Amino acid sequence: MEDFEAYVSVAWPRLLRSAWLLTHDWHRAEDLVQTVLARGYGRWPRIRDGAPDAYFRAMLATTYLSWWRRRWRGELPTGQLPEQSTGAGELEGVELRHLLAAALTRLPRQQRAVLMLRFHGDFTEADTARVLGLRLGTVKSHTSRALAALRHDPQVRALLSEGVDR
Repeated sequence: MEDFEAYVSVAWPRLLRSAWLLTHDWHRAEDLVQTVLARGYGRWPRIRDGAPDAYFRAMLATTYLSWWRRRWRGELPTGQLPEQSTGAGELEGVELRHLLAAALTRLPRQQRAVLMLRFHGDFTEADTARVLGLRLGTVKSHTSRALAALRHDPQVRALLSEGVDR
């Protein structure tokens, strides 16, 4: 299965970014990608002729949601809180991504999964509904509510009111 190894070496960064959007933790994202790729290895002959990225992103979302149901979700200790920008309103690209990633983590898990598939994975609403086992209207409402929550997030609003154009 040399073609699977070649695919994984090329697709790993893309899949890892998708997993990170769901978990917001690089270690868990790596675990998630490894789990999905291990499950997909046996199905590779059927997957490779279609759209493997879409297939694996769908598996990332469904596996992430099933992990969420099983795993402990208590407090996780952290060293220090990240520093807040004290600049004159201009955010660097890394800071902007960090701010948006933090806002995404405050969304419910299904809304986050819907946004990852719709906007990062470039899935249609119908494909997202099929992959997550939701109704089309539910996908639409999750998307609408998630985007509204992001627009009303205090940190995102402060960023938008400063007029930073990135």
